[in-house]
Amino acid sequence: MAVYVYSIVGDKHPLHLDGVTGIGESPSELRVITEGPLRAVVSDAPDDLRPKRRDLTAHQEVQNRLMADGTILPLRFGLTAEDDEAVRAALEAHATEYVDKLQALEGCAEYHLKVSEDEEALLRQILEDSSKARELNDDIRNGAAGPDAPLVLGELVAKEAQARQNALATGVVEALSAFSREQEISQPTGGDFLSASFLVSEDQDELFLTTELSLANQMGDEFQFRLHGPLPPYSFV
Repeated sequence: MAVYVYSIVGDKHPLHLDGVTGIGESPSELRVITEGPLRAVVSDAPDDLRPKRRDLTAHQEVQNRLMADGTILPLRFGLTAEDDEAVRAALEAHATEYVDKLQALEGCAEYHLKVSEDEEALLRQILEDSSKARELNDDIRNGAAGPDAPLVLGELVAKEAQARQNALATGVVEALSAFSREQEISQPTGGDFLSASFLVSEDQDELFLTTELSLANQMGDEFQFRLHGPLPPYSFV
């Protein structure tokens, strides 16, 4: 039977998993595979493995319980191995890499930040700051613009918005980087212009959170900061 792998920990981790169940409609018991200085927390993999809410929640609960008691290498949902021996072989083959990564993540958690800006407020700001955009907009409203003016204005606004938001994103990341060990920038989706993960150590946690709150207040109500964490450090494994 295939093996579902949740996380890798060191041999000193207490592994307090009483009452925690694994994934699947009829969750199998969590068990531990040991190889040298490493342990992998696993269970039998269900035949119909899919990212259902129930199983995503169970996966995360295992990570949260392990993280509460020590450093972990959390694996993302869906990782399976052929059998216990395959897991043991992977622990042996990558022992140095995994041990080094556990040491690098010791005492750290991940925070994920997304930032968006109200579109109407952004447009107003661009029209205030760009005389060319303002003139084009006035000509369109007054009927004095050519037929291609709306397209030209749209392209101009899009370019200005991108430049403005890129600069803001860079500033936010730079400010928070002072209180994080590593950063991972991902492609924003939807209306967000920033999507970033930060690896934050326990001794910098308060400063990081205070700085994030200060940035949100400084930038104003037109901006929405959505900070999630502390999380298992998925982005830094």
